[in-house]
Amino acid sequence: MKIGDLARRSGLSAHTLRYYERIGLLPYADRDRSGRRDYDASILTWIAFLGRLKATGMPISEMLRYANLRAQGHATGQERRQLLERHREKVRRRIAEFQSCLLVLDSKIAGYAGAKAEKQDDADPTLTRKPVRAWTASPRQD
Repeated sequence: MKIGDLARRSGLSAHTLRYYERIGLLPYADRDRSGRRDYDASILTWIAFLGRLKATGMPISEMLRYANLRAQGHATGQERRQLLERHREKVRRRIAEFQSCLLVLDSKIAGYAGAKAEKQDDADPTLTRKPVRAWTASPRQD
């Protein structure tokens, strides 16, 4: 598949795909007779995985480390697993932080919903209020 097709199917731009290849996140693509990149469809699975790593906040340096280990083959499986386990722990901490923030937001929203309900109760026309006395300046006596 040509780079334009891969870009459409992966959701990444051709520029990003070339960049990923240049830095080593993607393996070098085979070339056709004209010298244009010709990707195998299996690269889509790898690109989707890279997207997940990126979405969960893995730095490119760690993604590159993982890609390099992957390129070395089966013997690096243990090291790759450990890298992913460390990243998973970071993701879990971030999720816990987000859950804590979500509770605060929910509390604030509930507070505003309660304030709105109170304001609607205050607007009840059957309630009578004393008029507010206007402040007037007293004349100065020098």
